[in-house]
Amino acid sequence: MTIDPVFLAVCALALFLSGISKSGLLPSIGAASVPLLTFVMPARDAAGMVLPVLLVMDAVALISLRREVHWPNLKVLLPGALAGIGLGWLTSAMVSDAAVALAIGLISLIFVLDAWLPIRQKLQTGVSRPAGIFWGTMAGVTSFVSHTGGPPFQIYMVPQRLSPAMFAGTAAWFFAMVNAVKLVPYYFLGQLSPGNLELSVMMLPVAFIGIFVGLRLVRVVPVELFYRMTYVLIFLLALKLIYDGGRGTFGI
Repeated sequence: MTIDPVFLAVCALALFLSGISKSGLLPSIGAASVPLLTFVMPARDAAGMVLPVLLVMDAVALISLRREVHWPNLKVLLPGALAGIGLGWLTSAMVSDAAVALAIGLISLIFVLDAWLPIRQKLQTGVSRPAGIFWGTMAGVTSFVSHTGGPPFQIYMVPQRLSPAMFAGTAAWFFAMVNAVKLVPYYFLGQLSPGNLELSVMMLPVAFIGIFVGLRLVRVVPVELFYRMTYVLIFLLALKLIYDGGRGTFGI
């Protein structure tokens, strides 16, 4: 890959967004990191480069939010996530990244429209084992492919209306565990190359700036504003994923 000012600027922006999302503030914005990086590097290289940075940021987020966690939700989400990572590994050579992006984009769009429009009564507003396992699996698969596990996680978690700090802490614990497990398949698939690891180290300071900015803000943002911003960002990300996934799958 060619390292030039544009390349470094795109990488810096992507990791800054990941840092913001790891704080729990605007959590869906971190899912834009790998799609953004695909403008300057192959998708699999981008995912491999971002993973070590995510793990460091996970550790920082856990130190700050270690007591803000909703364990009943984690207990139903994590088994599905582990299954999803395994499924993503097994099918990595058969299912295109574009097809996964299209599917999750459509699911995310339906989720936001359902929240905004009075289409039906909400079916899941608390801890649910079937829903948790299903959306945990979706988060595991999409996180494995391109670190875009945020939308499925949010589809399950947002209707519960937890406090922003509790939401952020639960997300921090969930994705710290998911990302740690992903090290194994990423290693065997060759995505943790020396070049990727070197770039990861280079981008760490930018990621730290993002996470500390987010951690300062997440405790002062009003609950209603927090969720309003989250829904808007999921909507924008859904449109982006649908566009990219449709173009890659159907050539449109």
